[in-house]
Amino acid sequence: MAEENTSSVTEFILTGLTDQPELQIPLFFLFLCFYMVTVVGNLGLITLIGLNSHLHIPMYFFLFNLSFIDFSFSTAIVPKMLTSFISEKNFISYAGCMTQLFFFCFFVFSESFILSAMAYDRYVAICKPLVYMVTMSPQVCLLLLLGVYGMGVFGAMAHTGNIVFLTFCGDNLVNHYMCDIIPLLELSCNSSYVNLLVVFIVVTIGIGVPIVTIFISYGFILSSIFHISSTEGRSKAFSTCSSHILAVSLFFGSGAFMYLKPPSILPLDQGKVSSLFYTIVVPMFNPLIYSLRNKDVKFALKKTLDRIMLS
Repeated sequence: MAEENTSSVTEFILTGLTDQPELQIPLFFLFLCFYMVTVVGNLGLITLIGLNSHLHIPMYFFLFNLSFIDFSFSTAIVPKMLTSFISEKNFISYAGCMTQLFFFCFFVFSESFILSAMAYDRYVAICKPLVYMVTMSPQVCLLLLLGVYGMGVFGAMAHTGNIVFLTFCGDNLVNHYMCDIIPLLELSCNSSYVNLLVVFIVVTIGIGVPIVTIFISYGFILSSIFHISSTEGRSKAFSTCSSHILAVSLFFGSGAFMYLKPPSILPLDQGKVSSLFYTIVVPMFNPLIYSLRNKDVKFALKKTLDRIMLS
């Protein structure tokens, strides 16, 4: 049962969302439905963008990647969570737990920075429309995307490295439905203030840098919108940004509530409920937010369905 120099635990037990037996089956079907909507919505959006050439522009390039991140993010968490509702004990190996933690952190950081890249794209589209296609060239978009996934790797390695070097002496019951940072720190028998400080610093970078970028972008956007003389032009500019603002508020609001408060202020059970927002609700709602409020996506869906029916 020993992992040399690192851990005396070779597997963990995830407690899941609730220990009330009467809620297990209803919650299983509820979150199964959520996951199916997430998969269909995000893969559907990826397919629509891929098949329709008029969506091959920077805005949809980033939306394509947001959908990929949301689909992958949800797939890294939800299937294992569903297991906890239908099995007496939801075991996960030490290696499996660290792998889930790595991908969880990777996709959280990637989502943070793809949302900031999308804010920059909206800034260029509204504030510098005449040079939009030059400023947001394919090379620039690829560099931004490289930065997004690079920060994803940084966040994943920093958080996973912080946990991997801890010792888990005997207790292997993780008070969560996934392998998350705070529950694992609380379970470890040698975690210290330094480990919590690392979490706080890395999370501050992962949330702080994108939020500053988004605020600066929207500061310039609002300034430009107020200088638009026509009401129709102002309304069009606002509607272009509204979907993104809603997605940003949902994701960063729930993330900051979970990680930027001391554990004493936010008990773990409340933290589990909060984390449902950015692990399950946000990936499910993003494709709905961006498709139901977007004329281009609705037109692409109609065009694709017509093509399928005629073939």
